[in-house]
Amino acid sequence: MTPVMTNKDFAGLGAPDLVYVRAIRASDVMEDAHIEAPGIEIDPEQILYAVHGADGERLAVMLDRETAFAAAAAHELEPVSVH
Repeated sequence: MTPVMTNKDFAGLGAPDLVYVRAIRASDVMEDAHIEAPGIEIDPEQILYAVHGADGERLAVMLDRETAFAAAAAHELEPVSVH
């Protein structure tokens, strides 16, 4: 039987300093955020880069991968890439 892991279990595996970066479509971010920004046009198919904690919580969204890694490092976090 495969054990069931909670978000807290996953966070414990990554330690508090490990974050992962993955590509995400702008439409997914806009759908999750439920924010209307008059005057700002975002292509829903644009690829953005999300920084997630080890428990899966989205911590930030950046325009490019390099910025996502730099932001994580600036906050003394250890970024890893997820494909």
